[in-house]
Amino acid sequence: MQVCQVRLQTITKTWLGHVREFRPWFICCPELFCLFYRLLCKNIYQRKTSEGTDPMPFVGGIGMGILMLRYAWILQDQAMISVNVFGMLVNILYLTIYYIYSPKEHKTNALVGKMASVVAAILAYVEIENPDNIEYRYGMIVTAIFFLLIASPLIHLSEIIKTKNTDILPFPLIFMGTFVSSQWLLYGFIIQNNFIIFQNAVGLMLLLGQLSLFVIFPSNKADKFVKDSKHE
Repeated sequence: MQVCQVRLQTITKTWLGHVREFRPWFICCPELFCLFYRLLCKNIYQRKTSEGTDPMPFVGGIGMGILMLRYAWILQDQAMISVNVFGMLVNILYLTIYYIYSPKEHKTNALVGKMASVVAAILAYVEIENPDNIEYRYGMIVTAIFFLLIASPLIHLSEIIKTKNTDILPFPLIFMGTFVSSQWLLYGFIIQNNFIIFQNAVGLMLLLGQLSLFVIFPSNKADKFVKDSKHE
């Protein structure tokens, strides 16, 4: 039994060592990001309005990107730094297009202001926290915010069950988030970071739960997205 455990540990370490060489691939797939965001932007451009599209995932995505970028800087992980910079730029691009075609700019401005205040307060906390505790405590804060952002579409759950329609949910973002969370989960195992593993294990379950709603209550928007993605 002991010999088997030693062999298993050796095989696992060898596998992780090989995978670690390709770790940026697991967490950064620019082509997939660009495809989804191109389809979202195309839809808004064709309709000439962003009404009916929730800006929260993208405002939250920018805020989360900034916080995760700071966490990556604490860990001094270049792969995490690169992918979060890319994610922030994509979210900023989408939010800009959303804002251009938004009929209610003041609501978007208010949302951006609230997110900026929260991010600024957390970053200020980082500067005064004890360096010995910052990785753990900051990781806890980022994890809590991550869960709130991932679970935010579920506030519409009662309406979805009542109407038996999931058109209100952002299918492209949920679908993309499921893929990305699975990659981050794998990356967490590669670098053996408990916060990243816990974040994305729970996040993946939440996202899979949201995807299951599209199976139970079919969505016209989801079907259209799948058809459009095949043409791209």
